[in-house]
Amino acid sequence: MAVLVLLSYEKGNQIRPVSRSSITAASKLGGEVHALLVGEGIEALSQTAAALPGVSKILVADHHGYAHMQAEPVAELIASLADQYEFIVAPANAEGKDILPRLAGLLDVQPISDVVEIIDGSTFVRPIYAGSLLTTVSSKDTKKLLSVRGTAFEAVAQTGGSAEIEKLSHFPGVDQNLSIFKELKLSQSDRPELESARVVVSGGRGMQSGDNFVLLEKIADQLDAAIGASRAAVDAGFVSNDYQVGQTGKIVAPELYIAVAISGAIQHLAGMKDSKIVVAINKDPEAPIFKTSDYGIVGDLFEILPQLEAALKAR
Repeated sequence: MAVLVLLSYEKGNQIRPVSRSSITAASKLGGEVHALLVGEGIEALSQTAAALPGVSKILVADHHGYAHMQAEPVAELIASLADQYEFIVAPANAEGKDILPRLAGLLDVQPISDVVEIIDGSTFVRPIYAGSLLTTVSSKDTKKLLSVRGTAFEAVAQTGGSAEIEKLSHFPGVDQNLSIFKELKLSQSDRPELESARVVVSGGRGMQSGDNFVLLEKIADQLDAAIGASRAAVDAGFVSNDYQVGQTGKIVAPELYIAVAISGAIQHLAGMKDSKIVVAINKDPEAPIFKTSDYGIVGDLFEILPQLEAALKAR
């Protein structure tokens, strides 16, 4: 049977990298890969999705009831399509984590979340204990629901495919009104998206205030980097939760991760441990972050960061 992948996208007709990674994961399950695009006014986006390599069919559910991808109507829609698929794959982002559990309840199956490796059609690897351990799990469910960690699978290209587009005419769940969309607040930034950035510069509670994050921004400007933060910094109100990296935040795996004034709690490490190179800056030589970093600088960030900025400018 075919595999169905739920696509997540940004405003502006761009399929999110985590969804393109989900397509890579789905291709390892065998069979054709179909993708589901849900929303309102998504005609142009469906053409973008059809160009994704590895997908043979795009199912398009274009209805105002799906405009904000709320879990209740979208789960109903996927459940109505589920008989055609042995595997249903969603990205392990906010939308996937919202929709998949409800879908699992409707189908009465056990979802498998945060998959980082697919061994075969019934055996998967996922992190446990905040990412400190990996466990191999086997599912005997006839229908398997997976959420895929985007950093664990290479994203397919944005072009090169030629999938068939099928417009759905049946829209279950749109009239239930079990939840009401109120407001969406998006942070505006010219920086790369945190989850897909090549370089990430993150600050922790040791930054002392949100105003001091300007020191990180100056470094990020030189490296074309995204800005991140630990949960402690977010909880302290230094920056919004859009910046949070960690088990309860965003999962990143950049080529370079610079951790400034971050102690290295397991919750944070779970979100960035797959980074290729980790540089830690901390005044505490015993900080746990140094155990997982490739390079460490012990010292006062208020002295080190201006020196680093000057060195980068002098390149």
